[in-house]
Amino acid sequence: MTGHVFSISDSALASLSTSSRVAIQRLLAHSPESSNTYADLPISKLAAVLVLLYEGAGGELRVLLTTRSKELRSHPGQTALPGGKMDKTDAGVVETAFREANEEIALPLYSPHVHTLCTLDPFVSRYMVVVTPVVAFLHNLSVLEELRAAPGEVAHIFDHPLEALLDPELARKEALVSLDSEHWPYEEELHNFTDALWLGSIYRLHRFRSTASPVKGLTADILMEIAKVAYARDAAFERWGPGQLKSFDEVQQAISACSQPHWQPLPGNVAPTATVLA
Repeated sequence: MTGHVFSISDSALASLSTSSRVAIQRLLAHSPESSNTYADLPISKLAAVLVLLYEGAGGELRVLLTTRSKELRSHPGQTALPGGKMDKTDAGVVETAFREANEEIALPLYSPHVHTLCTLDPFVSRYMVVVTPVVAFLHNLSVLEELRAAPGEVAHIFDHPLEALLDPELARKEALVSLDSEHWPYEEELHNFTDALWLGSIYRLHRFRSTASPVKGLTADILMEIAKVAYARDAAFERWGPGQLKSFDEVQQAISACSQPHWQPLPGNVAPTATVLA
């Protein structure tokens, strides 16, 4: 939990479409549900990501994403949200998320144009790192012109319509990467998934075609949940695998009961790649 009370001025919402304004207000009203404060975890197991939203020309909310540099040893070329592990000097997950975004894409640490809306319940990565999403809204798009990818860390900065994480058909209007290309070598046009065994349960790994590297794994999980909160509806596809653990508390209980958590692709599925933490 962050203990923060977030707010946004009426002037920042005034020019938004009705759909975007209502979505932002829902996120602002959102509070994490988990009772687990993860205070007993070492700082090396804590991380945060920044989910920066802004309104596109069509009146839709878009989310800022990055493609990791191929020079990186871990997860090169994969899609990520700006973020990373907590430092000892960070006051909390909000500071972690903004510090990492500043380092990776030069987002100003303190900008009057960026409004923190909420945090979500944490997600647990494949490697047992507890990741807290911090959701923020950018109302002055001139800030985007100042963003710069950190050499050696970020190869590309791009965006994607948030609601397309609930309904992939909404991405058809985007200049998507070509089918059967490096970034989308799959038969499905817009979205697919594979199931794996994790913590004694099914885990469904989703992939979404984008204008750059595919949005998948932990990044997709976080954005699907944020879109659900923002638009107050479920996905147009089957988001969860049979018996999948859905909450942070459920995952924590499963970790406690599992002596050696491991990841095992199911027969007939393509082995999913690791989820990304910058």
